[in-house]
Amino acid sequence: MSERIARRSQIGLGLLWLIDGILQFQPYMFGKAFVTGVLLPSAAGQPGVIATPITWIAHLIEPDVAVFNAFAASLQVLIGIGLLYRPTVKTALAISFAWALGIWFAGEGIGMLFTGSASPLTGAPGAALVYVLAALLCWPREVQARPLRGGRVRGLISEHGGRAIWSATWFGCAMLWLLPANSSAGAVHDAIAGAPSGAGWLSRLLDTAATATTGRGTTIAIVLAIASATIGLAVLYGWLPQALLAMQIGLLGLYWVLGQGLGGLFTGQATDVGTGPPMILVALMLAPPSASNSIRRANMGSSPDFLVNSWP
Repeated sequence: MSERIARRSQIGLGLLWLIDGILQFQPYMFGKAFVTGVLLPSAAGQPGVIATPITWIAHLIEPDVAVFNAFAASLQVLIGIGLLYRPTVKTALAISFAWALGIWFAGEGIGMLFTGSASPLTGAPGAALVYVLAALLCWPREVQARPLRGGRVRGLISEHGGRAIWSATWFGCAMLWLLPANSSAGAVHDAIAGAPSGAGWLSRLLDTAATATTGRGTTIAIVLAIASATIGLAVLYGWLPQALLAMQIGLLGLYWVLGQGLGGLFTGQATDVGTGPPMILVALMLAPPSASNSIRRANMGSSPDFLVNSWP
């Protein structure tokens, strides 16, 4: 990963944290509904070793939920600002590791991976865990200015290690698609029908998609399991990088819209942007420059260096 791409990745991750912090300031988060509607549901269906501490944390927070939420929202905003301001990147990333893992456990129930119902469509393996991977990849290191290495900069894990983890993530998604809860005839319909909305146009889109997938859950699950496993292999071996990146972005975008309702951003109850955006960010971080340059230019406009050079 080049120094420029690493810096862009830090900025992208910082913007996600900043948005999450702003979402945490929504009025819903300051009432006890945050405990009953966000934290306690993370314990549902979990083995006791996971459910018990999540329930304990939820009840510990409940009497002072407003204070806790103000702290959580402020911290996330500060992490975001810290990533945007170059001198504080390492501090912000270090804090983000601990906070994201805490969110993944207590707020996301470890992505619901131990419940038998976790689905890539609805956000598995959990946005917070993907934030951790992104932070590991974009941790700043001194540039190795050797001609043969092209002045490359590495995070806490190498790009090869990052690709191995990313490949394992996609293989894991393939396995999740084959779970009985995700591969039954009505599973995909039910997941889309239960996605959050909060906007009329999104509700209509979700209704149309749910109707179109009625009774087709098994076929869709098998196709998406094969697609996920194919992506996992392609990531690991570097096959067809341009097609691979497009396939990842397309599939993750589809999950984000149809399964996650754009992270519930229009409901007033979203705690983060969902799993789609951070997973797309990681896909871009690990993509070879030849595969991702055109997409980055399209997303950043005619002056792609602005985001890198305009921040201290």
